Amino acid sequence: MAPSLPTPVAESAIPARVLRRRPVWAPGAAIVAAAVYAVVQVTWAATGTAVPWKAHSAHPAVVQYTLALVALLAGTAACLAPRTRRASRGVAGVLLGAIPVLGFGMAPLPAYLVTITAGAGVESATGLAHVLLSTILTTTLALAHHRRSTGTCPDCGQAHVAARADTPLQRPAPSIASRRTRRTAFLLTTGLLPWMAVKTVWTLGGDALGITAERWKASHADDSRPVRALADVGIDATVLAACVALFLIAGLLYPWGQRLPRPLPWVGGRHVPRLLPLVPAALTAFGLALYGVLLSVYAPLAALDVLPTPDPDPLIGGTRSGTLWLIAFGGAAFGGLGFALAVAARSYAARTRPRCTPASR
Repeated sequence: MAPSLPTPVAESAIPARVLRRRPVWAPGAAIVAAAVYAVVQVTWAATGTAVPWKAHSAHPAVVQYTLALVALLAGTAACLAPRTRRASRGVAGVLLGAIPVLGFGMAPLPAYLVTITAGAGVESATGLAHVLLSTILTTTLALAHHRRSTGTCPDCGQAHVAARADTPLQRPAPSIASRRTRRTAFLLTTGLLPWMAVKTVWTLGGDALGITAERWKASHADDSRPVRALADVGIDATVLAACVALFLIAGLLYPWGQRLPRPLPWVGGRHVPRLLPLVPAALTAFGLALYGVLLSVYAPLAALDVLPTPDPDPLIGGTRSGTLWLIAFGGAAFGGLGFALAVAARSYAARTRPRCTPASR
């Protein structure tokens, strides 16, 4: 069978000129997001509003003032960054240093998404607001820093003269990720297996890592009704969320993530909007990977007594060694899933990027 040809993309099929011209508007959006972020952080610090960064721990006021200053410096750098290869090293350094610092605030985003989806509500409105502001600011800064080299089309990122604003784009034909990319992504997702196995044992009534199923279920007595209903049939809500993430990774790697299979009723053969899988993958990959790395580093250091060994959770019990194993399993699961999402999303973004039509260059 002959390979399918690239498909022309009408202007109405892409969020028009807004997304196509993001190198133009992203610096302005970055300084606006930085100003809003800084004002909110200063207001929280001045009024003593608690902004949790983990359970029972809030950001000190000095941290909030520092984050506000970093945001303003990064927003200013985004506006000053020239669109040439001779970009100031100082400006580029500010952006490259500020993006990870501010991006740390979006790390809890996957946890909030899971709890909200499960109907468990929001523990802290200010915590959620901080995560959303950090996500918006980090995203706009990354967009402002992206594709600043000269001679690059702001529409499609290719090295040719920029086309007119009304130039149609071509969508590449659906394609599969390279074998190396698929192997890397699937290898990373194997880190989920120990963590999913332990959670499933508990939900099915078994004991693992010194923790009994009764104590585990009792610690989740306040969960929402859908979450408890899933647990009654042996399905942990977080394991189900991980399975959804695996489905997303598969869609990013295989052609059906770009064009739905034709046997599907009503939607078969339709193209998948490019941002539909990319946005959730990009927003959750960083937080999962960061959380996984922190847990993976902490577990062996605590086992060697370099860092304090955590006490068992008073709700679920267990032993200190079992707690360390649970932390290690969580690090492998979250880190592997986050990096797998990043690898798959990077491949999908490169394979699906629309190109300017040759006649318009």
